[in-house]
Amino acid sequence: MSKVCYFTGKKPKMGKRIARRGIAKKSGGIGLKTTGITCRRFKPNLQSVKIIENGTVKRVLVAANYLKAGKVVKAPRRTWKPEAVSA
Repeated sequence: MSKVCYFTGKKPKMGKRIARRGIAKKSGGIGLKTTGITCRRFKPNLQSVKIIENGTVKRVLVAANYLKAGKVVKAPRRTWKPEAVSA
């Protein structure tokens, strides 16, 4: 499964992590110097949820903020129990 929200289409975004050294000018130093830049990914908070779609239960990835907003109708819990074996 790809890391994409089923409803909102949220997916990982690219960004950079900047490593710096030195003391900031406002703290009395001569300024911060960049010593390295690394690419990174900002991943969405995706949760695996069972939903009902066209009468069938399906497991999909959904963004957490979409779940918290109550926009997802989850599949009901299964109430099936195995039959008692008569001996």
